[in-house]
Amino acid sequence: MEEAGEKNYEVKLEVFEGPLELLLHLIRKNEVDIFDIPIAKITDQYLEYLDMMEALNIAIAGDFLVMASSLIHIKSKMLLPDTQEEEEEDPRVEITRPLLEYLRLKEIAGELSERALLNKDVFTRALPAELTVQLQEEGATLDVNLFQLIDAFKSMIEEKLPGSQLTFQVERWSVKEKTAYILDQLKNARIQYFEELFDKGGTLAEFIATFLALLELVQMGLVRVFQAHPEAEIRLEA
Repeated sequence: MEEAGEKNYEVKLEVFEGPLELLLHLIRKNEVDIFDIPIAKITDQYLEYLDMMEALNIAIAGDFLVMASSLIHIKSKMLLPDTQEEEEEDPRVEITRPLLEYLRLKEIAGELSERALLNKDVFTRALPAELTVQLQEEGATLDVNLFQLIDAFKSMIEEKLPGSQLTFQVERWSVKEKTAYILDQLKNARIQYFEELFDKGGTLAEFIATFLALLELVQMGLVRVFQAHPEAEIRLEA
């Protein structure tokens, strides 16, 4: 049931990753060298992600727009004919340097996180034996970021509702109702896979409400998302 103000519902992106994480996601997705970024392609894809986030009513922090302007500027500089006799610095260095620094900080943060988990139980209660075996077979897990979730959601929509255009519609589906639904599913199953949230079918508006509810739960720290490897199914844990 729609609640007052639901049409203005937004997921505040500040709690997720910033523009450097989106750039890093695109570099990995396209399997390109960080020192030889195809700037035109990456810029176009970056802007597509901003369009998708806007369509989903996800609040976009100003940093994303600043980065978009920087990418467009670099793209335009690289499209201009080279009339300089002296060799100039590659304009892509403007984003390569902060990306390398960001990667270094992520590596340090990852090491600290691993140390913190050494003496911490991941699960608060025992898992069923068959699920334990399944998780062991899947191997080590990787945290899933916002942009991987957007990719997974886009793929799911293309499969279940081919031809649909992402537009924010609430209709009668409340994000709060879907938040309760996801928590209830995880309470019963403890672990669930991303696509299972949408197995019962529904409208595009319902799927979007479910997706936004998931982002809200991740933001609140009530749900974590993982993958065994970049091509594996996304796993949800309460």
